[in-house]
Amino acid sequence: MNAIGNFSAMEPAGGGSTEYINHHLHFLQMKVGESSFMTLNVDTLFFTLVLSVLFVAVFLLTARRATSGVPGKFQTVVEMVVEFVDGLVRETFHGNSKLIAPLSITIFLLVFLMNFMDMLPIDFLPWVWASGHELAGEDPAHAYLRVVPTADLNTTFGLSIAVFFLIQYFGISHKGLAGFTKEAFSAPFHAHGTFARICLAPANLLLRLIEEGVRPLSLSLRLFGNMYAGELIFILIALMTLNASLAHVSTYALGAAQFIAGFAWTTFHILIIVLQAFIFMVLTIVYLSMAAESH
Repeated sequence: MNAIGNFSAMEPAGGGSTEYINHHLHFLQMKVGESSFMTLNVDTLFFTLVLSVLFVAVFLLTARRATSGVPGKFQTVVEMVVEFVDGLVRETFHGNSKLIAPLSITIFLLVFLMNFMDMLPIDFLPWVWASGHELAGEDPAHAYLRVVPTADLNTTFGLSIAVFFLIQYFGISHKGLAGFTKEAFSAPFHAHGTFARICLAPANLLLRLIEEGVRPLSLSLRLFGNMYAGELIFILIALMTLNASLAHVSTYALGAAQFIAGFAWTTFHILIIVLQAFIFMVLTIVYLSMAAESH
């Protein structure tokens, strides 16, 4: 359970709750330029890459070992996920595309895996990282590490930007460049006369730009907000026994309260993890379906 395993070695030199929270919310960063924009969150990139490779490797291995006879337990689980997503795509996506179903499965499982990193004990991997720093003669107080990629706005916004470009691609591929451009100036306000169409074109274009801009923004902020809040609550639960001494009776009471709170929040957060991955996938399918339809 996430809140269990509050490693005191992770506490920065300041020793207070504020330092503990700030340390956990600080990314392992590397500058590649002068401006603040040219800063990479190395931990986010690392865990995203590891989870992506894990996802591809597991599915390739499952595909190669798949049998048409009685499937194994893991193949059964994979087939259930694939069939569920495929059925959802058939009900939601009204266009014709061989890409949409594999894309949807990829989005759901990759986002789920990144979200699921929040189930690891909040201090475990940062403690391992800090211990390695200490063994190398470095200051463990500056050994920053965040393990949930979707708690980084850069990740969620990057995913939503990819969906944004897919929306444009689907719109152009299904309607043609001329039809896609014409729709941007002629919907949602329709007119029959040439003069009326010209008058309504700026308003239609403005609403189209707002609509296209809101989609990636809402997708990214929804996922980021839920995962960041979940991570922060786990940190706050861990604070209940920060610097606690086994010599005090209150430590055991706080430990019991921490266990109950951690268990309750972990159980609830599992639902959030699955639901947020599902919502991100469904909204992507809906947006791509809307892009493929004529208005």
